[in-house]
Amino acid sequence: MTIYLNGQYMPIEEAKISVLDRGFIFGDGVYEVIPVYSRRAFRLGEHLQRLQHSLDGIRIANPHSVAGWIEIVTEVIARNEAEDQYLYLHITRGAAPRDHAFPNPPVPPTVFVMSNPLPAPSASSLTCGVSAVTAQDNRWLRCDIKAISLLPNVLLRQMAVDAACAETILIRDNDFLTEGAASNIFVVKSGTLLAPPKDNLMLPGITYDVILEIAEASKIPYQVRRITVAEVFDADELLLTSSTREVMAITHLDGKPVGAACPGPMFNKIYQLYQEFKRDVMRAK
Repeated sequence: MTIYLNGQYMPIEEAKISVLDRGFIFGDGVYEVIPVYSRRAFRLGEHLQRLQHSLDGIRIANPHSVAGWIEIVTEVIARNEAEDQYLYLHITRGAAPRDHAFPNPPVPPTVFVMSNPLPAPSASSLTCGVSAVTAQDNRWLRCDIKAISLLPNVLLRQMAVDAACAETILIRDNDFLTEGAASNIFVVKSGTLLAPPKDNLMLPGITYDVILEIAEASKIPYQVRRITVAEVFDADELLLTSSTREVMAITHLDGKPVGAACPGPMFNKIYQLYQEFKRDVMRAK
């Protein structure tokens, strides 16, 4: 694996940062994940806009222009073998003596980019669906910032792993759905696709946007609004989406069946449309 670190390309085994890096000490940084299909970064502009939003949210100056990021991303893709990859961009406030206050004067940020092969969803997850558990969303109030300080998400995601499930669905204030620990969640009821609103309590997913665009183009009824916990448990179908997992059907929740306990007609339709979108748009030369 060849990575980019602070202006240099190198094998990942040679990469080193200071133990005083504020990402290591405080989790003071942001990240971005970008899928790559047929060696083309998908919606790179939108991902870089989201990265800028996260950087602005924690007051780190963007270390590169859009053209600079495109050059780095293109080079990292070229230096790694897989045709389909996912890129991880990681920016911290940099290395400085330990102090909660921002370094003054500012220090150079740490910039790290790596690539991994993009995994394909398993055949069983597509034919049988996956299971999920629910948990209280006990994270902070700026979930729209893609921060590297992900301990709450890690603990919530581990709840799913411990239960042999694919994801943890997060409920805020015992009241409404926000998202998954590492995904966005859609509810299907009576033929209508329901999506939580993009606000400070959820990360605005790029795949989330694609699903709504597909629904709009295909005249699938959808609503973007608060979704109550009762609607989650009464759903005909539940869908999970993310850049690396694409679209999956959640067929069991907290040990109980969702709808008919198998991938339903909305999942089948959206999954097929997503694959066509991937073929015609994501892989288009």
